[in-house]
Amino acid sequence: MKNLITIGLPSKGRLKEDSIRFFEKNNLKPTSNGGERNYFAQIENFPNAKIIYLHAKEIIQRLGDGTLDIGISGLDLLRESSINLQKKIEVKKKLNFGVADVVVAIPDDWIDVQTIADLEEVSFEFRDKKNIRLRVATKYPNLTNSFLVSKGVTQYKLIPSLGATETYPFIGSSEIITDITSTGKTLKDNNLRVLKDGFILNSQACLLISKKKATSLRPFLNSLI
Repeated sequence: MKNLITIGLPSKGRLKEDSIRFFEKNNLKPTSNGGERNYFAQIENFPNAKIIYLHAKEIIQRLGDGTLDIGISGLDLLRESSINLQKKIEVKKKLNFGVADVVVAIPDDWIDVQTIADLEEVSFEFRDKKNIRLRVATKYPNLTNSFLVSKGVTQYKLIPSLGATETYPFIGSSEIITDITSTGKTLKDNNLRVLKDGFILNSQACLLISKKKATSLRPFLNSLI
């Protein structure tokens, strides 16, 4: 179809529900003839728009390569992506849902560690006394590296996490973590706490567009922003 607009929305959970609600509030109602496993939808009264339901991280990738024109995803996922990819994507609007913080969290019983400066001291102790680097489990290696280096922390090693990052210190896979949290309850339940100055990024769902489509998308975007 000529001038087809492809839109990527999160495929599950609260983020999907809130994204659909955002479109509906702007009189752009997604409709689908299939069941829950149907990953495609249309928009009433806008026949040249197609919705594809994808993982939130996939939406970032597809906006970057031009497969998608518009998408809703988390600011954390955008900022974690490569600089080259970020240059191809524009944040059009912050949507005030999916709000959460990417943070540095440490074991609650590290009572002498309250700040990043304290953490740097601990990292040198690990190096000097145990001949190992402080292990940091994370799903956000780029954000974590940038943050720690900017704070002068150098003696650490990143441990990639595929999920349940908050369990890593308990099972001995890392000493500390960086993770995303909305209430802090999961961290607390796993005997972790956030450093006083350990806030890496305040994230939320954002309306994103592919920069190379910015001009042609303007009429449609006027309905959303």
